[in-house]
Amino acid sequence: MARGGGRIVRGDLVRIIRGNYRDTEGTVLRVLRRANRVVVQGVNMRKRHTRPSQANPEGGIITFEAPVHISNVMLVEPATGEPSRVRIRVEPDGFKERIAVRTGNPIPRTRQ
Repeated sequence: MARGGGRIVRGDLVRIIRGNYRDTEGTVLRVLRRANRVVVQGVNMRKRHTRPSQANPEGGIITFEAPVHISNVMLVEPATGEPSRVRIRVEPDGFKERIAVRTGNPIPRTRQ
């Protein structure tokens, strides 16, 4: 069951808080909602050996970012540069806004 409700979106700067890449920061490339995972640029790099094909005539070793569980990342607040949990505040008119729990500042959505 997918949870999170848009707390982390594509383009956000996040910090890894658990695992081999702990304290590494990167930009979210993709959010896999059903799997509760995110793909972060430069984090959890894997290598795949591929055969030559029409799409990749040379084949060889391809390096790519593998997904990380969403519970292992924390959003970096743009105003302070520190990681913070995120809360969703719903305005009376129905508008949803992301709020940093640590400071109470709103977090703008990044356009990409």
